[in-house]
Amino acid sequence: MRTAHDASTYVAAQRDAAADLPAAGRRWLDQCRSAALAQLELTGLPDQSNEDWKYTPIRPITREAFAPAQAGSDCPRQFVVASTIPNLDSYRLVFVDGFWSPALSHLDDLPAGVTLAGLGQMLDNDPARIEPWLGSALGSEPHGFIAMNSSFVGDGAVVEINAGVVLDKPVELLFVSGCGGSGRLSLPRNLVVAHSGSQATVIERHVSLLENRSLSNSVSEVIVESDARLTHHAVQQESPRSFHVGGLFVRVGRRAEFRSTTVTLDGALVRRDALINLDDEQAQARLDGLYLAFGRSHVDNHTHVVHHAPNGVSREHYKGVLGDRARAVFHGRIVVQPGAQQTDSQQRNQNLLLSRDAEVDSKPQLEIYADNVKCTHGATVGQLDEGAIFYLRSRGLDQVQARRALTRAFAADVLERMVPTALRSYLEQQVNDRMQAVSEIER
Repeated sequence: MRTAHDASTYVAAQRDAAADLPAAGRRWLDQCRSAALAQLELTGLPDQSNEDWKYTPIRPITREAFAPAQAGSDCPRQFVVASTIPNLDSYRLVFVDGFWSPALSHLDDLPAGVTLAGLGQMLDNDPARIEPWLGSALGSEPHGFIAMNSSFVGDGAVVEINAGVVLDKPVELLFVSGCGGSGRLSLPRNLVVAHSGSQATVIERHVSLLENRSLSNSVSEVIVESDARLTHHAVQQESPRSFHVGGLFVRVGRRAEFRSTTVTLDGALVRRDALINLDDEQAQARLDGLYLAFGRSHVDNHTHVVHHAPNGVSREHYKGVLGDRARAVFHGRIVVQPGAQQTDSQQRNQNLLLSRDAEVDSKPQLEIYADNVKCTHGATVGQLDEGAIFYLRSRGLDQVQARRALTRAFAADVLERMVPTALRSYLEQQVNDRMQAVSEIER
């Protein structure tokens, strides 16, 4: 019999808050919340008897009862300014502890055919517009954290790009947690819909106030309709005292293309799930990831790509850099359903250990139920090449410089495919700064 962590504190908190959630009383939304709450109450939060959580103990989260954040928390404007990406020209929505802050957002000159708004505002003012999409990419909640998010669904970002619209600059979703004090839980729910033939880039960033301990439980649903092109970058750079559980759920239509880059820079415990459904013929997806884990941090990436139709293409490449006593988990699963002939799928996971005490568990997985496909997968775990270090030292670099150069080169190819350039340059600097602070690189 499988056990689980008790979720009664969050179940009680949801029941206390239910009447005050946006659009409370709307039958379809109440039913969605109630079904998710029932699942959370039944299954609890996942423990290590759950195969998908075997290597990720969540006791650091469950030993503290995080209180759902309330709207209206103050976030220092200077912190938002300091968190801005230099030279990035974007449409920006800012969320404070999961709630949209119009005062901190920047939506000037938004073109016709584009909707950027808070989910709570849309649920209150135009719920019929949200009803067809909310939950459509998610399906059933895969674990208790996702069920918790669905039971509280109330605010987050709505990004809708009308058919044929090519957005001239990226949409930036900036989530700031910990503004309401330590011990707060934020639950943003994001909905991105790229209608037929549209093109857009969405940058989802999570940051936090350094002094406060917080839990972010974020879910993003993405619909990419036929012939659309959507790029989604997720950057997790919350503080070393913060916990982050994130889910990305995507449906990709005929001849559509979805590109994703996930970058994890910090956090005490970070778990990210990605479920990508290639629903129709010639659908394409590319998933890139870079995760850094130092100190005693724990980073867990679970990806699940499902090919439902013929001639689909998927590429997946995740890289990790670990030092100190950090731990990382990668579980990548590719499923080729019956009838999804001519599927072309590749998956790679590579890890660089900078310390003897760092540890990684990597599990690439293929499930193929069609007979005319081309699928490969693989994983590597290693350390810096001493021969390469010797060569660089012979060219005038000292030990520290040589190790830094090789580590940066290992991480570079994930970032170099990112656009816009301002985001790529910013992340390259963030990665460099992060690595310079690590004791193992200095040895």
